[in-house]
Amino acid sequence: MQPSAADTAPGQGLAVTAESLYLVNLMLAPGLGFLAIAWLWFKRRATAPALARCHLDQTFWVSLWGGALIVIACAGFIWLFGLDSEWTWTYVIMYFTCIHSTLIMFGILGLAKAMAGQPYVYPLIGRRCD
Repeated sequence: MQPSAADTAPGQGLAVTAESLYLVNLMLAPGLGFLAIAWLWFKRRATAPALARCHLDQTFWVSLWGGALIVIACAGFIWLFGLDSEWTWTYVIMYFTCIHSTLIMFGILGLAKAMAGQPYVYPLIGRRCD
C-alpha cells in the first residue's frame, strides 16, 4: 500500500530529491550533481519547509566538504610523494575506498531518512538543522 499525499511530511519530496542528487554527485555525475544541488539550494532553501531545508543544507555543505577533502587529500599526496610515486596512487585509492565510500554510505542513510520524512545530520561534517 502506497502512502497518500496526506501521509507525507511537508517538503519530503524536495528532501528526497536533494539526497538523491547528493548520491548522483558522488557516484554517477560528479560536478553535475553538485550543480543541481547548488541550484536547488539557492532557489528553494529560503521557502522550503523545515525538512527539505535540513536535507538541502546537509547535501549542499557536505558536498562542499567532500569536494574540498578530495582536492586537499590528492594535492597533499602529490606534494608529499610526487606524481610519479606508486605511494601517491596507493593513498589516492585508499582515500576513495575509505572516505569516499563512507560519504556514499552516509548519503544512503540520508536518503532513507528523507524517504521516511525525518531530518538527518551527516556525522562529523554535517551542519545542525533548524
